[in-house]
This record gives sequence, structure tokens and C-alpha cells, in this order.
Amino acid sequence: MKQRIILIAWMLLLPWLPGKSQSVYKNSDLEITRLSNGLWVIETTDKTTMYLVEGNQKALLIDTGTKCEKLNEVIRRITNKPLQVVITHMHPDHAGNMNQFPEIWYHPADTVLLKLMKPYPGKVHFVKEGDRFDLGGRVLEVSHMPAHTPGSIVILDRKEGLCFSGDAFGSGQVWLQLEPYAPIRTYIASLKKMENLMDHGIHAIYCGHYPYVKKAYDKEYILAMLRVATALEQGQTTDALPYEIKVPIGARHPMILTKGSASIVYDPDHLK
Repeated sequence: MKQRIILIAWMLLLPWLPGKSQSVYKNSDLEITRLSNGLWVIETTDKTTMYLVEGNQKALLIDTGTKCEKLNEVIRRITNKPLQVVITHMHPDHAGNMNQFPEIWYHPADTVLLKLMKPYPGKVHFVKEGDRFDLGGRVLEVSHMPAHTPGSIVILDRKEGLCFSGDAFGSGQVWLQLEPYAPIRTYIASLKKMENLMDHGIHAIYCGHYPYVKKAYDKEYILAMLRVATALEQGQTTDALPYEIKVPIGARHPMILTKGSASIVYDPDHLK
């Protein structure tokens, strides 16, 4: 009888042990999965991604997804702590629900993309390199990684060795064929910056379209992306293929170059 009680108690405890992923909420728009203590991934049905990070005193929502009805209320099912909301970049699939929150944080270089969004009525806070969100026992740091958009940022949890990358380092591929265009050297600089961070404690990158990969990326992915970007800079595009998905703010005839696990979608007329 005693052994049975111990077994039942262990089974109840198992989902909440560190490192054990556990789905905690699901509706027609999204599913929330606990990745580890104080960290949840929020996957939408159209394969965009948000992350919720909780400290002892506050919580931080990273991105707001596309169309998620009552996202603000859904987040309260997970945490009731004071909430801050940071947008990794101002594209509709990552900032689509920001109007549900009274305050947001994002990089000012992405104000050029506000034309893609509905007017935001709340309070805006601009972030810059090195800014920190102190959640109490957990500090997250902003790092500027331009190219996908001018104001793309990643959020670093140096203590846990984590990076939340938005689309700066994406789900196998990164889109550089969108306006406003960035030269490939800009992306190479961001990749080298990320490589340096991974040489100094960051070991896992959670990207902005997690449903496609269902894992965090390691340093090898960044090195693979660097090989692709360098090949593009050097004009080595003989293996590139036409890219069929088009969006109204991008190149009319984009191409994609793939090497191993990494791909870059680009506009042949805006590489330099």
C-alpha cells in the first residue's frame, strides 16, 4: 500500500519536474506548453510562436502572435504576476495582438513597419542593446540583431543560457527578401554576434516559429546560417532555387539558398 501511494505521488509530480514539457492549455487559436520552470511556449494554429517567461515578481510575454482571441485573458491562466510585453519585430505574425495589452516594448528601428499594423493606442517603450527586464530572480536582456527587419531583437536569458530569437534566427530559414531590404553583410554581422554569444554561455535558441521544429537550435545552426550568408555575399548562388511564397512587402521573385539545416530567402537585386 505504501509503495502504491509513493507511485501515485511520483506520477502526479512528474509533469512538473524540470525539463519536462507539458501541455497546460489549448483552445482553437493556440496551445501552451510548459518547457521548464517559469518558461512556456505558446504555439498558434498558424504556426507562429510566443514565449512566456516568469520570474519571482513579474512575467514577460515575448511577441503577441497573429489572431488569438482574448490572448490577454489566456495569459492570465498561466500567470497572475505583473506582465510586460516585448515585440521582437513589428511584423503582423509577431505583433498582431499587441493592442490587447496596455504597454509594449520594441526597438525604434521597426517604427518604419507600423504601416503594417493597426494603430496602437497604448504606451510604447523603446528598447536598445543591453536593456534588461528584471523579473525578480530572472533577468532577460535585449540584443539588437537587424536584417530580417531593421529593429529585430533577440531576448537573452544569460543565466539559463537561452535566446528567444523571433525571426532573426528562424525555423530553419530566415526571410531577407522583405522590405526594407538589408544588405547580406548586415545579417552576417548579426550571425557573428550571435555566434559570440553562444561562445559565452548561450546554448539554446528558441525561434519565432517553433511549431515547425519543436526544438531549440544550438550553435551548429548559427554556423550553418553563417555559411549560407557568406556564400551569398561571395556570389555563390548556383544552388539557389526560386521561392514560391510571396508577400506584398517583399521581392517579386525571391530565391532561396539552402546548405544543410539552414536556408536564407533573399532578393537577388538587394544582396549588396
